[in-house]
Amino acid sequence: MSERPLYYLVSTAGIPNLGDELIAATWVRYLAEHAPGADVVLDCVDPSAVVAPLRSLHPRLRTVSTLWQLCFRNWAAGLGAADAVQAAVADPGQAAADLRDGIGLLRRADVVHLTGGGFLNSMWPAFTGLLSGIAAATEHSGGRAAMTGVGLIPPAADGEDRIRALAARLAVADVRDTASAQLLGDTAALSCDDVFLYPRAWRDEESADLPDVMVSVQFTLRPTALFPPGAAAPAAGAPGNAARERAAQRGMGGLIALVSKAVADWGAREVGVLECWPDADRDVLAATLGALPRARLFTLEDVLRRGFPARPGQAWFSTRFHPHLLAAAAGASGVAVSLRDDYYGTKHRSLTDHGSPWALARCDVLGPQAPDVPQRPAAGGYLPAQLDAHQAAKRRVAERIYGFGPAAGAPHDGGGAV
Repeated sequence: MSERPLYYLVSTAGIPNLGDELIAATWVRYLAEHAPGADVVLDCVDPSAVVAPLRSLHPRLRTVSTLWQLCFRNWAAGLGAADAVQAAVADPGQAAADLRDGIGLLRRADVVHLTGGGFLNSMWPAFTGLLSGIAAATEHSGGRAAMTGVGLIPPAADGEDRIRALAARLAVADVRDTASAQLLGDTAALSCDDVFLYPRAWRDEESADLPDVMVSVQFTLRPTALFPPGAAAPAAGAPGNAARERAAQRGMGGLIALVSKAVADWGAREVGVLECWPDADRDVLAATLGALPRARLFTLEDVLRRGFPARPGQAWFSTRFHPHLLAAAAGASGVAVSLRDDYYGTKHRSLTDHGSPWALARCDVLGPQAPDVPQRPAAGGYLPAQLDAHQAAKRRVAERIYGFGPAAGAPHDGGGAV
């Protein structure tokens, strides 16, 4: 253990992607509120890609990429990466020389905390190494191991028992949806997504000039080509690649046609288009902006600096999860559109199960029939009492991990951007 408290966050920040950056910012902000004198390490996908405002939230924040690199370097092993990462953390001499200092830091932490998101599933089985590495580090140090707000659906094939065994080695295993809680069984604590720790904090405070209709879309059903970072894309002439590309283009065209029809039917005076994951969204956003009249782009960097562009009275069309959460928290109405039911559908249902009145629609853009155009939503967002309840539930999870009570003079929740 270190003389100064050392809190070690393991986060998907640095992809960068809106929800992942905000989850990281949520916990860094929490530690700034309760432990400004502690050392805080953020182990993230790519420290150089972390959006700049996050870095200023805690005076003693340091960014590294240690557990993530161990997972990436054992990528081909799939679920077996958990064994390789555990071995490297238990005996740093087995790790590559450039990671040994980072592993030493991990093994000294008072708390090692895997923050939330939907990355422990069948799409990225090697990320089970994050859990095994955390368990190995805290079993060495006597520190506290936790994960919060994770989604585990769909589980990796033959990976359910491994996930349950890894979660059982943590002091706190908190998940955000019912299906994930059922997968873990008695080990799990079910609360909600980590962003509910500050559900009102990320809203744009100057929202009067925001468009009355907002669109958040992607067509990256399996963004595995973006992991590990820097991996070569499949060659254009690779077997099956041309067919996959044609299917992707057809699916993206179908999604944009659906969005265009919905925007027209909803009578939008102006449309805002939200960027969440620049690398993954580039093509679909360019096509969407070209197809929609009077479209205005809200970039990821703008949103993280100015605040999330939502207000009461808006109508949202969103395939993405965190725009659903944040817009509903701001009082906006919306339709959540699932492009893959076992993954995105589970995520969106976790919000409607927690009180979001948004309509849910499934969009099989690769199916033989055009999806139905949803009616303009008008049900609004979360009730204030619901947000307060979710925030209180998430704060109880935080207190189980860190042992802090309410910070003296700290606001219950605040407005503004990262």
